[in-house]
Amino acid sequence: MPGTSPPAPLLVGGGQITDRPDDPTLGRDPLALMEEAARRAADDAGAGRALLEAVDTVVAVNVLCHNYGDAAGLLSERLGCRPARMLNTTVGGNTPQTVVNHVCAEIAAGRVGLALVAGAEAWKTSRALGRAGSPPSWPTRSLSAPLWGDGRNGMSELELKHGIFFPAEVYPLFENAYRAARGQTLAAHRTELAEMCGGFARVARDNPHAWFRDGASGEAIATVTDDNRMIAFPYPKRMNAILDVNQGAALLLASDEVAARLGIPRERWVYPWGGVDVTEQWFVQDRRDYHSMPAVERAATLLLEATGVSLGDVRHLDLYSCFPIAPRLSAAMLGIPADDPRALTVTGGLPWFGGPGNNYSTHAIATMVDRLRSEPGSFGLVHALGWFLTKHGLGVYSSEPPPRGWRYAGSRELQAWVDALPHPDIAVEPHGDATIETYTIVHGRDGRAARGVVIGRAADRRRFVARLPDDPGVLEAMEREEQVGRRGTVSSDARGSVFDPR
Repeated sequence: MPGTSPPAPLLVGGGQITDRPDDPTLGRDPLALMEEAARRAADDAGAGRALLEAVDTVVAVNVLCHNYGDAAGLLSERLGCRPARMLNTTVGGNTPQTVVNHVCAEIAAGRVGLALVAGAEAWKTSRALGRAGSPPSWPTRSLSAPLWGDGRNGMSELELKHGIFFPAEVYPLFENAYRAARGQTLAAHRTELAEMCGGFARVARDNPHAWFRDGASGEAIATVTDDNRMIAFPYPKRMNAILDVNQGAALLLASDEVAARLGIPRERWVYPWGGVDVTEQWFVQDRRDYHSMPAVERAATLLLEATGVSLGDVRHLDLYSCFPIAPRLSAAMLGIPADDPRALTVTGGLPWFGGPGNNYSTHAIATMVDRLRSEPGSFGLVHALGWFLTKHGLGVYSSEPPPRGWRYAGSRELQAWVDALPHPDIAVEPHGDATIETYTIVHGRDGRAARGVVIGRAADRRRFVARLPDDPGVLEAMEREEQVGRRGTVSSDARGSVFDPR
């Protein structure tokens, strides 16, 4: 009840906008999309747009397509609010859920009464303006405070040296390792990917905010064509998160006392029951393996224990889906079987709903709020991630109040447990006999195999990172048969290491 101590955090409003002008150069900039999404969130709360004047905290999710600097300050001015606290975040797709966890903790501690979280991207318009020879002239303002969040670089020097940089070329490393760990054939694996992708595309088809609503079949998404070229084996273009969108979303969070005082109807209240944040071992080269996420597995267990919710109680899921490996591996770590009838997304996922940079999960949470309002008493779980299955945020939600109050399951002990997990030593300049642990083949814009990346084990079991030979015939052949476990030789020089499978 309002007035109890500690205050109960609530999600009271969610707003989304998808901007599709016939001429993309006329699209709105991200700040305008954030403004509109915030006003829609206020309307959604049922208390009118004057609600925004009462906001005491504004959080702007990092924008990739334009550096606004102090985006939170610029947004506050547009909305006519005078927040006591403004946060601008670091890069990471985990950010929306991690920010919600932080704001909930601040509300429960009595330090925040009403907060706005907003973000947007307008890559479609930004790139169209660039092609037209008129780069965006969107506003910017210098920051007066550090960015909020974990801003560490996601790649080591060794990884960068060997081409481990672009997410579209790194996530396939996990995908191929996951296939091999389960003893799956290439054909069965392709079928699995097609089935998952087709299911996500059907969800996007029925979502009015989705960017791609054609409901493409899984077979079409999995088939390589001129319009659906291979990006990095085994993912054709339509299995990749699509940044080229104009989308914005915003959330309003309040304490139960403030929500009641401002006249927000009870039927609009959705309760965050608990949250947790954790990171895997930071660099890809240091992971225990490439077919599990022990940090997510442990964190999810602690979250469900803290909230008293079982996985079977959760009806609605949105597991971050930048690439097909992400939701499937997250589901496995949560203990969700492959044949579970529950959809792993409420939006349609980043390759089909759209991938608005760091802000996708703001859309997911806003969509989850709608689902939970329409099915009173049900539970939802949102998982968001950043970098390369690295930074994770999870949250449990319901339209019913949590008997234990809001609970944060993250801790220094949890992160220390993850950091202490054993992992292989690294061979910086490996030589001699070696074995592939995982790999991918990267294709050029002409669709041809252009280069390859291998993570493997030397004869002494140390892990190494290497390129493959610049031989199109070798690269193409490596896509036709399983390569995990293949033996070869590795050599190194000043330019880096090369694994030769011949």
